[in-house]
Amino acid sequence: MSAAHSIAPTELARRLAGGERFVLLDVREPDELAVCRLPASVAIPMGEVPRRLDELERDAPIVCICHHGIRSAQIAALLARSGFTSVLNLAGGVERWALEVDPTMTRY
Repeated sequence: MSAAHSIAPTELARRLAGGERFVLLDVREPDELAVCRLPASVAIPMGEVPRRLDELERDAPIVCICHHGIRSAQIAALLARSGFTSVLNLAGGVERWALEVDPTMTRY
């Protein structure tokens, strides 16, 4: 799967509610995670991902997450180049998730 693939927050929410399992890889910094995060997400700051690839399953479906979807798109591309087979980027990041899926989520 190409790293150019993204998933809309509403689609991800629908698929999670339907029981699909994803590794939700949040690449934001700890101070950002303290503000808000998706439940059950795995936090690895963007700068640490290249040296921590072995912590992720190469064949697991992974959704990369950041604030607006730009940093996570870069990490999705890195994962795809590194042999990960099912990588998506959360389009619009947690900001769009808060707007479209969970209006109670704190925005920043």
